[in-house]
Parts: sequence; structure tokens; C-alpha cells
Amino acid sequence: MGDGDDTGRYGDDVRRRQDVLPAELRAQLGAVQHGNPESVQSLLQAVLSVGRELDLPQVLRRIVEAAVVLVDAEYGALGVVEEDTRLSQFVTVGVDPDRAAAIGHLPEGHGILGELIRHPRPLRLSDLTSHSASYGFPPNHPPMHSFLGVPIRVRDNVFGNLYLTEKRGGGDFDDDDETVLSTLAVAAGVAIENARLYETARGRQSWLRANAEVVADLLSGADETQVLRLIVDQARHILSADLGVLALPDRDGTSLRVALAAGVDAEAHRGLLLPRRGSFVGAALHAGKPLISADVEHDPRITAGPPRWGGLGPAVAVPMIASEEVRGVLLLARLRSGALFTPTETAPLQTFAAQAALAMELAERRRASEQMTVLEDRDRIARDLHDLAIQRLFATGMTLQSVVRFVEHPGAQERLLRAVDDLDETIKIIRSTIFGLRVREAGRSNRGLRGRVTDTVQQAVRPLGFTPALRMEGLLDTDVPPETAEHVVAVLAEALSNVARHARAGSASVSLVVRGGVLTLSVSDDGVGIGAEGRRSGLTNLAKRAHGLGGTMTLETPGDGGTRLVWTVPVVPA
Repeated sequence: MGDGDDTGRYGDDVRRRQDVLPAELRAQLGAVQHGNPESVQSLLQAVLSVGRELDLPQVLRRIVEAAVVLVDAEYGALGVVEEDTRLSQFVTVGVDPDRAAAIGHLPEGHGILGELIRHPRPLRLSDLTSHSASYGFPPNHPPMHSFLGVPIRVRDNVFGNLYLTEKRGGGDFDDDDETVLSTLAVAAGVAIENARLYETARGRQSWLRANAEVVADLLSGADETQVLRLIVDQARHILSADLGVLALPDRDGTSLRVALAAGVDAEAHRGLLLPRRGSFVGAALHAGKPLISADVEHDPRITAGPPRWGGLGPAVAVPMIASEEVRGVLLLARLRSGALFTPTETAPLQTFAAQAALAMELAERRRASEQMTVLEDRDRIARDLHDLAIQRLFATGMTLQSVVRFVEHPGAQERLLRAVDDLDETIKIIRSTIFGLRVREAGRSNRGLRGRVTDTVQQAVRPLGFTPALRMEGLLDTDVPPETAEHVVAVLAEALSNVARHARAGSASVSLVVRGGVLTLSVSDDGVGIGAEGRRSGLTNLAKRAHGLGGTMTLETPGDGGTRLVWTVPVVPA
């Protein structure tokens, strides 16, 4: 009597649990009701256990673990099938990690596994090695004979397949095993769909948060490198990538340079030079759309350059496009054992990569705006100098000249005339400064010749023990070609070094003038001069530099002592 009551309660419990399941799954469970009640209870427990998970990787593993127990198999696996009928994931139970590592690369969907992909219906074999589609096993693979496989469908689409091998006890899988496994496959489809919906919603939230953070940084005027690093880190985190790389076109136009890298072996990839043609990122750049690779280390699109991406497998490369211009490529990669990137999970990445391109465009416009502000400020200063300072100096000079004839004392007259000369010299210096302020040539270095000469003179102050006088005149930053400018800086540095080491001078002066297509650099000092055995080291080299540019170098001894080096070369405006 008691047993009957227990059986009734047991049946009521099973029915209550079944009532919460989808209709298709209840119908599938009904086909198993005639079997052992304990088996039905075990199956129901497995179905409910699988359905409780929302994390997709955990759902897949729970499905395989439940399948192995329900049909008493030694080995189990679940293969996720991609749109191109390849296996993108392969979750196994029963094969220990050491043996899995010895087997190597996961199966791609050939042989018996491919048979179930091509014909998605239950397949039961006594000896899978005797099937015509069998490819055999790779080295280190455990022996397997009995086989049972069923497809897993999600909304009438095949998501993947369940594979069970080696029925414990040495027998074959039977009809009941197939029914049980088919029922579990229906439950698996429901659980996978729920997990996918949850994963999609969670992914959408992550992308929204990441986009908001990037936009906030952009609007706050954050540094370009900081924003790009944030974009790489966020994309890598959301898509569970092991390596994130941002490659930008190099100046030569034939290659891309890895500007940012984060994750596995990031240091080895940072600064890597990749050819535009013959590289995976280059292919994405030319395609103008995302590209997915199952094995980036051996991708057939990589045909040039040394081997790279060692140890990496699945990868996705997305061009960064803003204002219809491709500004670089964002690449994410997983280790060789990682899951393939799918079009669904990488779809938001294209919009996110556009944020990186936008960051670069905003930074470029900000720099252009700042440069324009500097140029406008220089124009204003130049106008003020010309309209106010020079005019006042002219007026002062003319006043002094008119006063001279009223001064009878010869010494006073001489001082007034010297003051007029000094004003003329000052006007020349201001005009030279105005020329420098009005430099606008595109592509020229921010530090022109005028600035570099000033820096060189400043660097010589410490070894000299005093500050040399400096006079510059003419369009130094516009009329002097870059190659000649390099020589000028080198000659000036050597000349001042010679003064510091040998002249024992108390003062020195530097004059750099461009006039009438000729550049003249003069360095004078009031030192001991150059004797027969004096400071000749380096002078030969300075002369060679002048001759190489079609010019001359001379050493003069002024009447009041010291030495004057005069280095003259022709210039053709760049």
C-alpha cells in the first residue's frame, strides 16, 4: 500500500515538473514515459538542470555532461556548427586535458562528425570506424567504436550536434538511448536559445556602456591615445579576446604599423610593421568590411612578411571608417583553442571601430584648430610688431638724426649716431622675427631653422660660460631647404664647440643671414686665435660640408683679435 502511495506521489511530482516545460519538450518526454520511471526522473532532472543555466558555455558543457550520464557513455561531445558547416566549438567530456592537448587541433567537421552535419538526423553505429565516411582518428586519440549522434535544433535551425561514443559495458546504443538523447537535444535547443537571448541582451548592454564611455571621453577632449586604448580594451573585454591590436597606415603608404596592442604577447606585437598587401589587417583595410579568420596564424590571406600571430587562432579584423575614410584596422584574436568569432557577436564591432576612427578624426581636427590658432596669433604679433614697434623705432631714429645737427659736442654727436645705427639693427632683427612668425608652409617641421639655431646657441651657454650674441635675418624657415638646414645646425654646433674648447674667449657672436639666394653663417669670438698648431680638428669637416653644397668656408682674424668663421652656401627655396 505504501509503495503504491509513493509511486503516485512520484508520478505527480514528474507531472508537475513537466507542466512547466514547453509543449514540444513535453511531447518528447511523453515518448519516454513507458520506460523505467527512474530513467524518466533522471532525464527530467537533466532537462531542468540544463534549463537553469544562462551562460552559454556553461549550458553547452552541462548538456554534454547530462548526455553522458543518461545514456551511460564513456565519451561525449557537442559540436557547434557555423553557417559554412564547420565546427566553431567542440565541447568534450571524458577526454582528460593532457590527452586533449596531445591530440592537438579540435575537429573541423569531417568524417563521421561531418556526416551528421550534412545529414542532421539521429545516427547510430555499432562501429564508427567501419562507416564509409570515417576518416580514422588522429594520433593519441582514444579508441572508439559504438556511436550515437543527434542534432540540436534552435528554432528549426541546426545549432550543433551531440556525439556519444563507447557505451559502457561494451554494448551498442539502443532505441531507448536514442529517444532519451533526442529528448535531451530538444531541451538543449530551448536552453541554448534562452542563453543566446540572454547573451545578446548582456552583450548589447556592454556595447552601450562601452560606447557611452568612449563618447564621454571624446566630448571631454581626452587624449587621442587614451581614447584608442580604451576602445581596444573594451572590445577585447566584451568579445573575450586574448589580444587586441590597432594598426594604422604608415607614412610610406605600403604598410600598417601596430600603434596599440593589449593582451597576450602585446609587447611583441606593438610596433609590428604589416604589409598592406599580403596581411590579414591589410585585407580588411582593402575590403572595407569586417573579415573573420578561423586561424589567423595560418590565414591564406597572409602571403608576405615573416611569420606572425604565433599561438593565435580565431580572429576578426574590422576597418575603422569615419567620413568614408579608412583610418586603420582593429584586430581581435583568441588563442588557438578559443571559439571562432561569429558574425552575430562581431556585428556591433563595426560601429565600435568607427568610434576609434572618429576619435582620430576629432584629434586631427583639434590639432588643426590649435595650429590655426597659433598661426593667427603669430599673424597678430607680426602685425603689431610691424605697425607699432617698427614705426615707433623709425620715428625715434629720425628724431635722433634731426637732433644731431643741434649738438655741437663731437662725442655727443658720435653717441647719437651710434644710437641711430643700433635702432636700424634692431629694426632688422624685428623684421627677421616677423618673417619667422609668418611661416605657413604645410608639412614643415614645427621647429624651423630659426628655432633650432636658437636651441643650439642655448645649449652652448654652459660649456662657453657666457651667452653668445645671436643675430638672424631673412626667411630662414622658408628659403632654406631641409637638407641645408641640417648642415647649418651641425656646423654651428661644431663651431661653438671649438670656441668653448680652444679659444679661451670671453664673448662670441653668431650671425645667420639669408639674402639674395645665399646663406651666410658667421661665428666670431674674442679669443686667442688659431696658431699653426691650433684648433684644426673638425674644421676640415665643416669645409667639406660647405663644398658639398657648392659653398665655401673661410677663417678670418679680425684686427682686434680673435677668430671669425664664415660658412657660406647657396640656397634655393624649398
